[in-house]
Amino acid sequence: MKCTITSFNNNRIKDTAALLKQARARREQDAFVVEGIRMCREIPKGKLVSLYLSEELASRAGGSISEPDPALQDLISYAKSKGEGVLEVVKQDVFERMADTKSPQGILAVVRQFRYEEADLLKQESPLLLALENLQDPGNLGTMFRSGEASGIGGILMSKDTVDVYNPKVIRSTMGSVFRVPFFYTEDFCGSIRQLQSRGIQTCAAHLQGSESYEAYDYKKPTVFIIGNEGNGLTKEATEAAACRLKIPMEGQVESLNAATAATVLLFEAARQRRN
Repeated sequence: MKCTITSFNNNRIKDTAALLKQARARREQDAFVVEGIRMCREIPKGKLVSLYLSEELASRAGGSISEPDPALQDLISYAKSKGEGVLEVVKQDVFERMADTKSPQGILAVVRQFRYEEADLLKQESPLLLALENLQDPGNLGTMFRSGEASGIGGILMSKDTVDVYNPKVIRSTMGSVFRVPFFYTEDFCGSIRQLQSRGIQTCAAHLQGSESYEAYDYKKPTVFIIGNEGNGLTKEATEAAACRLKIPMEGQVESLNAATAATVLLFEAARQRRN
């Protein structure tokens, strides 16, 4: 396969690099970047904008991946079928400059952003949701997507000041769950919590001053777990909007859990109850 892009000054390369560094560029282009073989092979085909292969990767077996990987080969074939400009080969040093990871695997894709409405989070018969207020750590958010998918949630509601879901560190941390878990940023976080409660969904805040152990509640009912900022927890307004405050009993001198860990504990207790 011929190497078609040899300069970092190529406009498409610069636009792609900007997607990795700037939330503004992601908004303007309505796109984000996915890196690595595992993540790329899980991209919904209708969302693929462009696919980039490093010169080294493309040179294997005439542009094919040396290890059998039907899903990835299918993605490459799909990109080829979309016509000129969708599949590109990039000189090795240019690819390394445009990638966000330290040791890129040689494959990178530009993906169209997802569009969900708040109602898309409520399609389960008995919704199980996460609501995140001002979460700032990309790794935490990505982990919550993974834990959320694994525990069967219907979606994730986020305050508008929560970290950008399309941040490359968030995307990597989701390990593909971002393709399958609906999410929505709300302009009025507390108003959305109250609205969920009005629809019969129990609103449970994870809180250090929780009055009851998280194990005391019935999560077979429609439930939303509300998680706050890593350093400051939930705001007073968000806490008051919740119907109950949950605590996770801990031993030793530990005062609190990482936000993603707390969310995972709560989600898997709900999943355990719903399986029984």
